[in-house]
Parts: sequence; structure tokens; C-alpha cells
Amino acid sequence: MKKTNFKKILTAILVVVMCLSVAGCSVSKPNEASNNPGSEDAKIDYPTKPITMIVPYGAGGGTDTYGRMLAAQLEKKLGVSVTVTNQGGASGSIGTKFVHDADADGYTLLFSAETIGTYRSMGTSDLSYNNFIPVALAVNDPKLVVVSKNSKYNTLEELLDDIKANPNKITMSHSGPGGSGHNQGLILKELGYEVAMTAYDSGNNALLGVLGDQVAFTNPNLSFTTGYISSGDVKVLAVFSNERLKSYPDIPAFTEIVPESEKYLSIPLTPLSLLAKEGTPSDVVEILRKATSEAFQETDWVEFVESNSADKLYEKYTDEESMKQFFKNWESMICWLQYDNGVAKNSPEKFNIPKLD
Repeated sequence: MKKTNFKKILTAILVVVMCLSVAGCSVSKPNEASNNPGSEDAKIDYPTKPITMIVPYGAGGGTDTYGRMLAAQLEKKLGVSVTVTNQGGASGSIGTKFVHDADADGYTLLFSAETIGTYRSMGTSDLSYNNFIPVALAVNDPKLVVVSKNSKYNTLEELLDDIKANPNKITMSHSGPGGSGHNQGLILKELGYEVAMTAYDSGNNALLGVLGDQVAFTNPNLSFTTGYISSGDVKVLAVFSNERLKSYPDIPAFTEIVPESEKYLSIPLTPLSLLAKEGTPSDVVEILRKATSEAFQETDWVEFVESNSADKLYEKYTDEESMKQFFKNWESMICWLQYDNGVAKNSPEKFNIPKLD
């Protein structure tokens, strides 16, 4: 081979190598693709295994019922099983801690009632809404004022008049210190109606206490009271809200009888929410949010929510900022209500929780 031809061949090879090198440099690196949400490379492989949804309360309650209904809809959207596990105890703090101790990977989620917002001031736990990322605000499960079918009370006015005439004598059951039923008792106290509050280990058992005529009245969630309403075992004196329920239009709202209660009932007292542990990757959270939003449109979910006259919080609070603001407002009202009435161990001020005006 002539020397000139060898040089030409060598030059051609070098040109090809340089072109391949330039082309190789133009390929997106993984971190560059992740900054471009629209690229195929940005998609993550989630979920690839079953998801556990922890309900930090006993089976059969309102939170458990809604959690299981939501889990069934999420399975359709995520393509993996979503298993609900009940881990009750200590106002939900045991199950809440379990989720917070798990990996922040989106495979262990928390479906919680509102008690998480009072853990710090109540001295129950160091955890709060701040330690979780809101995936979705689900619903507000309406609260009622209920007596047994054998009760002498047939109207809310009769019950309130008796409470006023016999302060700290009329018994009211609730699900435990800091729970929604207990908060209702504190609101009654703020309004000048002092009752003798009796704690049970769950809202369902608090209702059974009324059915067994052990206490005069209670404040159950609508979701696990409908069967007793249909059977006639209870009389519902009022909806603890500022408006009536569409499914029970004849039951008066509490504010119709006690107008001054409106300032306490302007914020839903029993919000249920789906939460992920702090530190969960944002793309995982977004996948969960999209799937949950779609789950809320499923016929089974919509019919269940509407049949229970639940407030559709998911239609009012649709982004992370609005959900976080809701939690802050809720804590500002309830934590101070508990502290001012000597129920909470710690001042909300210690945790930079302002008093809601």
C-alpha cells in the first residue's frame, strides 16, 4: 500500500471517530432528562410493587371505610394492589409513626383523620402534618348529634336546654382526648353548654354507648351511622355543621339552633387526607396525585361520597399549597381550642401555630 493511500485511510478513520464522539456527546444524560418532564427518559418506573395504605385507627370506622373505598379505586389507576392495614392506638399516632419510619418511596402511605394536627400540642407525638406531603385532601365526614331511640330528647333544643339547666351532668361519649367528638364537646363548652364527657376507645364504641343507653348523646361521623339511622335505633337531632345534608334534608344544621356556633363550624372538623412521608420524590408524589384525582372521578367513589353526604374537599383543595394552608388553618383553630380549655399539654405557640382569628 502506498504511503499516500495509508494517510488518506487513517485520516478518514479519524474523521469517523470524531463524528461519533460528537454524536455521543449530544445524547441526553439521565440528570438532564430528569429536568425535562416531557421527555420519555424522565419517566420513572413507579409503582412496580404493591402499595400499603396505613389507616391509623381501628377497622370499621369512618376513616377506615373511606380509606378502603379509595384504595379500591387507586388499584384501577396504578395497576398494583393497594392493601389497607389498620394500625390503631394512641389517637392514630402509632400508625402515623409507622409510615414515617418507612422508606420515603411512595410504597407506604397514610390515610389519616384530623388527629395528626393535634399530636404536638396534645403531647401525643412529635409528628404533625409538617412531616408529610399531602397527596390529596379527600372528604370531610359530617358529624352528627345523636341520641338513642329510647331517649327523652326529640329535638336539639330539648337536649341543649337540659345541658344548660344541668351543667356537667348530661353525659356525652367521644372517641378519646383530642378527637373530633371531643372537640365538639369543647365547642359546646365555648358556647356555654358544659357536658360530662366520657371517653371510649373509638367513635364506633362511643356510638354503641348511646345505643346501650350508657350515655345521653354522642357525635358520630355520618359514614358509620347511616345503618343505625335506617334501622331507627338512633335519633339524629342535628348535623354539627352550618348547613343541612342533601341526603337528610329534614335534619337541622346546628347553626340553625345556635347561630353563634358558625365561627367554629366554618372549617370542616373531620378532614380525611392521603399523605406521603416527607422526602418522597416529587415525581412519585405527582404520579400518586394524578392517580388519586382520577380515582375521585370513579363512579363507585362518587356514589359512595354522595350517599354519605360527605364534603368533597378534593374539589376545593386541588394543589399542594391550598392543602397545606387548610391544614394550618385547621391547626390554628383546633389546637388553640384544646389548649384554652386545658386539654392540650403544650401551647400551640411553642410550634409557631398562630391563633386563628
